[in-house]
Amino acid sequence: MSATESPATPTSQGAATAAANEPGSLRLALTLGFAGLLSGLILVLVYQFTLPIIEANRALALKRAVLQVVPGAVSMQKLGGDGATLAPIGEDEKATVFAAFDDQGAFKGFAITGEGAGFQDTIQLIYGFDPAKKQVVGLRVLESRETPGLGDKIIKDQGFVGQFDDLAVEPTPVVVKAGEGGGAHQVDAITGATISSKAVVKIMNTAHGAWAGKLPPAAALKAPGGAP
Repeated sequence: MSATESPATPTSQGAATAAANEPGSLRLALTLGFAGLLSGLILVLVYQFTLPIIEANRALALKRAVLQVVPGAVSMQKLGGDGATLAPIGEDEKATVFAAFDDQGAFKGFAITGEGAGFQDTIQLIYGFDPAKKQVVGLRVLESRETPGLGDKIIKDQGFVGQFDDLAVEPTPVVVKAGEGGGAHQVDAITGATISSKAVVKIMNTAHGAWAGKLPPAAALKAPGGAP
């Protein structure tokens, strides 16, 4: 070793070794890219696997809701079409309106779905309608993200939900302050959740306005599998 050379210190040797062991930027980028690609592929595969299960569960929940909002119903028929009057459609087709029947195949009423803005997010609901009585005969909220403890009472408060078991549609249903109702077309709002209460009635009224004029006469309907 010459007089001008200085011995390598342990610190400088360690730094050199660490630098040599660090992966290059290209290698690091490829590793991260592969990890991202693999994660994306896994998410796609999981989504494709679970989507049919999710859709089947939604279809089952919708069928149960149809039978709940039309008293006495045990079966249903999907209705649709682009004509002036709705007609039966296939089981694999999506529907917004359903005809409901009892265990003897007699027509019991329609079930109609609707959705619209609530206080927090979109509210999806379904209601039963008896055209002979011109009454809503049941209502269920299918999906809602309203405020827990307040807005979610549109699902949990049976006093509120029960008002839709015999609600007149003429004149158009309206929401009134809690305790001030009494009219056949009036719905008492939930205290502290007036906006959510009004949203439910507005969604129902909008759906009814869109479909009521297209509902087929009961005589034109038959239960699935029934005689023509």
